Amino acid sequence: MSYYSLEKRQEYLQQPAQRKPLPPFALNSRINAPELYQPSPELADAVNVALRLGLPLLLTGEPGSGKTQLADHLAWFFDLGEPLVFNAQTTSTASDLFYQYDALGHFQYSQNSKEPLSAEELERRFIRYKGLGEAIRSQRRRLVLIDEIDKAPRDLPNDVLAAIEKLEFQVPEIGKPFKTSADNRPVIILTSNSEKNLPDAFLRRVVYFHIEFPTPEKMLEIVSAKISGLSAEQLQPVIDHFYAIRTDRQLKLNKYPATAELLQWSAYLHEAAFPLKKLGNMDRMSDEELRELKTSYSILAKTREDLAALIKRLDN
Repeated sequence: MSYYSLEKRQEYLQQPAQRKPLPPFALNSRINAPELYQPSPELADAVNVALRLGLPLLLTGEPGSGKTQLADHLAWFFDLGEPLVFNAQTTSTASDLFYQYDALGHFQYSQNSKEPLSAEELERRFIRYKGLGEAIRSQRRRLVLIDEIDKAPRDLPNDVLAAIEKLEFQVPEIGKPFKTSADNRPVIILTSNSEKNLPDAFLRRVVYFHIEFPTPEKMLEIVSAKISGLSAEQLQPVIDHFYAIRTDRQLKLNKYPATAELLQWSAYLHEAAFPLKKLGNMDRMSDEELRELKTSYSILAKTREDLAALIKRLDN
């Protein structure tokens, strides 16, 4: 059962007691499956260099190119548990890499209770360990993803490197130090969208790699592995249509769709039983099929202007 169309509105209004169940959604677990991530040989080489030197790996590439997915893949490949994620913000500080202290919550507790908390109870209630802090506390090798480090204040990247070298931190609120050994050095993946330049001192102490957008041939291989039920031959028109959009610079999109959008779009077209062959010949599409395709563009476009441009391109 799908959400009703406007044409059936009156029918539903006349039967208010007959509520409809939500339609089932198609959850494709393969799209984000870490074992299906396909790094290029060059990216695999960069990973090996970083691991051998014990250095952080800094990744750039357009959004949706698979930077954060590499962290999931490496954590799965080396059996490091779930990646520990730190999302850098413009207000991030060095201590945020390790833990966050709920000062407001602690203050409110103190105002409402005369009984002081022990250090252990304060830690349990108001300290939350993050990223590097949790990795150091775990006393085993973990993978830490520091996402979009270019959004952070300029001194934070250097603070990251200092923290990795020391492998220790203090929580003064509870008077407790944490330290781990070099054998438990975390694997560090950093991502950047190149919104601003990173400090030279930081760049000299990381392994850098730029993830290029896949070729159509490689993209077909990626999508075929992640969208079950469709062969490479069946998916070829989808890939062709997608790259026709990406290479059409007359569109002047604010954000051209990337791999993440393509995977979701392919999954939707498959679930909707859309005739994929007709993507290569618009003249053969019925009005209903054109309407379905325009609807699906809401997956590829991320702004009102981009969606209008894609639909206009289809109409022309």
